Amino acid sequence: MTVVVLSAGGTGGHLFPAQALAAELMRRGRSIVLMTDARGRNFESAFPGARIETVPSASPSNSSLAGKFLAPLAIVWGIVVGLSKLGRLKPSAVVGFGGYPSLPVMIAALLAGRPTVIHEQNAVLGRVNRLIAGQMRAIAASFPFAKFAPKDARRVHDIGNPVRPEAASLAHMPYDPPAETGSIRILVFGGSQGARALSEIVPQALSDLPQTIRSRLDIVQQGRAEDIESVRNAYARASVQAVVSTFYNDLPQRMADAHLVICRSGASTVSELTVIGRPAILIPYPFAADDHQTANAAVLVRASAAWLVAQRNLTAENLSALLAEILGHPEELAKRASAAAALGKPDAAKRLADLVEEVEGLE
Repeated sequence: MTVVVLSAGGTGGHLFPAQALAAELMRRGRSIVLMTDARGRNFESAFPGARIETVPSASPSNSSLAGKFLAPLAIVWGIVVGLSKLGRLKPSAVVGFGGYPSLPVMIAALLAGRPTVIHEQNAVLGRVNRLIAGQMRAIAASFPFAKFAPKDARRVHDIGNPVRPEAASLAHMPYDPPAETGSIRILVFGGSQGARALSEIVPQALSDLPQTIRSRLDIVQQGRAEDIESVRNAYARASVQAVVSTFYNDLPQRMADAHLVICRSGASTVSELTVIGRPAILIPYPFAADDHQTANAAVLVRASAAWLVAQRNLTAENLSALLAEILGHPEELAKRASAAAALGKPDAAKRLADLVEEVEGLE
């Protein structure tokens, strides 16, 4: 059976599209091997039917002196191990999804002369991907690149970002804006790193809305464990109906149920918003590498599919004023939902699998 090697870092943003591609390629009769670092031992349930191979890796951006010294050695050893494993597997293609665990594998693939593809989830080419982009046979883009675009645009393919099956199944769900009376459903989440600011500011902003709007609010908010009680108390004091939890395993469905989403603008989040077609207030995480979340959000803003609020401007007063304006014009919510859906690529996994097959054919 033809083998395709996938290599991805340990974060959800890298793993979700790798999972989607793995499932699509297995449907097409390929055998999938995931090559990643030692964390890969925990990924078996996320990649059913795939084989997991670990390869040494490290981040050169490690802040400790020992880390800076040892990281290059770990990467070189990872290349050696990767070359050995690729020589045994003889894959028809090697696909990288960024993150430092993918670096030694993709360098090994180049040295072994295997057909290579990288997929970039963000509107800014990531650090690992831009190190190797010039040598790749094809570059799959989720969004137009705002920074660090490859010089040879002919190798860049507008693929989209494969999303979880739970999100893809909700593509083109009809959007019904809030009626003149009845509930206004708002979903709030911020990811593990970015949830604190939203937990502190969003409840206050919603509580400051006029009573005619506040009494209709139906909030679902995800937050850090240490913030849950304070968020619940803030809503209770304002008599706002709210469900608050640290995790929702049905987040795509909750997006589909929402009239408005307030969230960060990571690649997976933005991609799922567009596939499902929901309007959002995007608050980019300001410490994301190369400010890629702002570039992601800008794609939706240019298409009039979302509103952007920079964290430096994020105050309860400013956010409350924006919410009052938005919720006072439900027809605008409907327009933004339609614009978001027009950007979505629910078939991104199939597009990416097609590109892999095209690159295989060049061998």
